[in-house]
Amino acid sequence: MAGKEITTSNRDSRPHPLNQIAESPTHKLLLKQWLKEEELILGRIALKESQIDNVRKEITQLYCFFFIFHSTALLLLFSAVSGVTHGDGCRRSWIPSLCSLLCSLAIIWAVRYKTDVEDHMEKLLEREKEDGKLLTKCVQELKKKGMDFDLLKEVDALRRAKSLRVESKVVRRWSARDFVTMFFIAVSCLVLGLTRVVLCN
Repeated sequence: MAGKEITTSNRDSRPHPLNQIAESPTHKLLLKQWLKEEELILGRIALKESQIDNVRKEITQLYCFFFIFHSTALLLLFSAVSGVTHGDGCRRSWIPSLCSLLCSLAIIWAVRYKTDVEDHMEKLLEREKEDGKLLTKCVQELKKKGMDFDLLKEVDALRRAKSLRVESKVVRRWSARDFVTMFFIAVSCLVLGLTRVVLCN
């Protein structure tokens, strides 16, 4: 009975883990470094999220420009075809058709490039979030264990988790970007057909 009381009193007299960290220069320095790195990760996450939002706005602007350009071009052709004879309009139909095709290809390439950038930045953002979760877990363990926190073992485990982290890649035959590209190609072909119909008929 007395032994249990002595053990309990020793536990009660032991300093709080945060007080233990404050008394240990190595643990204190490690905690400061991890907290600073945690703030840097949060800053990088916020920056990448704002960059992804900007890229998505640019993609939306490209969508709008694509439809506005083609609808305006068709309206102008339809209003101008009344003053042109049937033979002249049909013979010169390759000029607006070529311009429409080149513009469509340029916009499709720009949309594809921007979606690739968005996908790459989302992967980087996911990696930063995983690093943040891992670091937060280590900080919580350090605050909870105090001097019982094994620096060599825990830091080595953290480095190993970062270096051996394998991204899970899901193999997909079709993605949303592929469907968007096919949709724009189909619309471009439709616009070319309408241009030919307006000028020749």
